[in-house]
Amino acid sequence: MRTVLIIDDNPAVGEALSLLLSLHDVRPLVTLTPEEGLATLARQSVDVVIQDMNFTADTTSGEEGVELFRAIRQRYTDLPVILLTAWTHLETAVELVKAGAADYLSKPWDDAKLLATVENLLELSESTREVNRTRMERRKRREDLQRRYELDGLVFASEAMARTIDLACQVARSDVPVLITGPNGSGKERIAAIVHANSAVKNGPFVAVNCGALPGELIEAELFGADAGAYTGANKAREGRFELADGGTLFLDEIGNLPLPGQMKLLRVLETGQFERLGSGRTRKVKVRVLSATNADLKGMIRAGTFREDLYYRLNVIDVNLPPLAERIDDILLLAEHFLAGRAQLSDAAREAMLAYPWPGNVRELKNAIERAALLAGNQAITPELLNLPQQAGPAAVRNLDEPSREVVEAALHKAEGVVSRAAQSLGLSRQALYRRMERYGLMTQA
Repeated sequence: MRTVLIIDDNPAVGEALSLLLSLHDVRPLVTLTPEEGLATLARQSVDVVIQDMNFTADTTSGEEGVELFRAIRQRYTDLPVILLTAWTHLETAVELVKAGAADYLSKPWDDAKLLATVENLLELSESTREVNRTRMERRKRREDLQRRYELDGLVFASEAMARTIDLACQVARSDVPVLITGPNGSGKERIAAIVHANSAVKNGPFVAVNCGALPGELIEAELFGADAGAYTGANKAREGRFELADGGTLFLDEIGNLPLPGQMKLLRVLETGQFERLGSGRTRKVKVRVLSATNADLKGMIRAGTFREDLYYRLNVIDVNLPPLAERIDDILLLAEHFLAGRAQLSDAAREAMLAYPWPGNVRELKNAIERAALLAGNQAITPELLNLPQQAGPAAVRNLDEPSREVVEAALHKAEGVVSRAAQSLGLSRQALYRRMERYGLMTQA
């Protein structure tokens, strides 16, 4: 049951507050001294504290209340505290609100306002517990992944990325081909490297080839090698990527760019482990774990006749999908700080701009934006202008509806007098969704 602790040396105050809260399905606990209040907090869970500011009759300084508040704040950082007094100077109350007190109410209090404040803080306390529980579960999962697998220093916090990494690491020990799908710049080669690092051939070579960066006439020679004289300029025999990757992993990026003749040869290697160098009749045999990646619609290419269906199913035994950065919002600021490496600070406005931007270029675009901004910032904090994020139409507008800015959230909360459910309704969000945004913008203790 929701519980409010009342710490006030006047028994009549405790009795009145107890009756008021009990009538609204809140369990009150009453203590008369700061010492009793702290002891109660140490014994049991409490959602909100209402504390007096004056505990001795011969002083109106509020020093005892200040000390009590500081003790609660030090020991229970996220516990909402309402200050209640008839004597304390307004300046003192304002300073404590700045220090983290949830609100300040004068005696005699207004029942409706006190109940609204308590109800809002109870909702916030419930959400904070849920946020902390989720955060702990995610952190435990990340730590478990980092403990069990070699992640090559990968930076992530989002649940979407954790699921992708978990799947990639689970299939790493098998010997089946893996197709890594996802948009450009999302980090497909990093996932391939993680699969290799956790595979049975991790001590063998990891060879990567970008099928989209090579002229079509050279792809076969790159993959399978060539004997001297196989083509103009081939003055000596050369090993292909399959030979170089023997006993390890071959990563074929942008596999959709492989021409049909190369696809046919690749299919044969996957089926038999055998191939011939270009210009050679000698059959060679290798043992290679093949990983491939694409941002192309391979099924559409199959229908168009530009990609072999049998090769697709040979490559796609396991599909590891890497989500775009727009679906990994929790990773954005973490990655930005990683790329900054302490060279500069991000302003609050820059953080908000980064969270609102759809990042069509994904992690690669984020890294480039951060590198540019850090170079231009000098000793100043990075501003949205330094990030130089282009204005987006269409998808960005939808994204902005999903991700209201800090100012919009603050305005909605202010208009709703701090009642989260009303603010969420005005924004077209669920209460849980608004709480997530409040946490992201650092508004949890300000609501």
